[in-house]
Amino acid sequence: MDWESPQSWDADTAVETIARLARHGKAEVPVYAIGADRRVATRPFDVDGSPFFVAEGIFAAEIVEECRRRGLLAGAYALRRPRGATFVRRLARDLAEQRKAPRVLIRRGVALLRAEPAVLRRQTGLGAEAARAGQVLRRVAALLAGHPRQS
Repeated sequence: MDWESPQSWDADTAVETIARLARHGKAEVPVYAIGADRRVATRPFDVDGSPFFVAEGIFAAEIVEECRRRGLLAGAYALRRPRGATFVRRLARDLAEQRKAPRVLIRRGVALLRAEPAVLRRQTGLGAEAARAGQVLRRVAALLAGHPRQS
């Protein structure tokens, strides 16, 4: 299966993990090895008393509707960035981390660059709001500012 496909991802487990984090503040989360194209382990994750947490990823929009239905969602955003900048950032990261052979990374990066508008349309169609990073940060800060601190 294509690693870039939502079918490679376990959406039901992701929603259940988010629900556990919201209820208990702790959950086991997956550890992925991009070079191996698979999940290789799990690790404990603790939100440490925070009233909110951010779950991100290329497939996050796949679970927006279910998280909203369960009352787990404070916001859902699809980042809208300049495509060229995203390409350069992704390529620099992937080369630095030696995720794949450089030729594969460049070919993959160009394909993702071309596909980005369709990905954004799909994510907004699934319920995420297209926004720039600064807008998202301001909205998250406003949520935190309006929420009483827990001790």
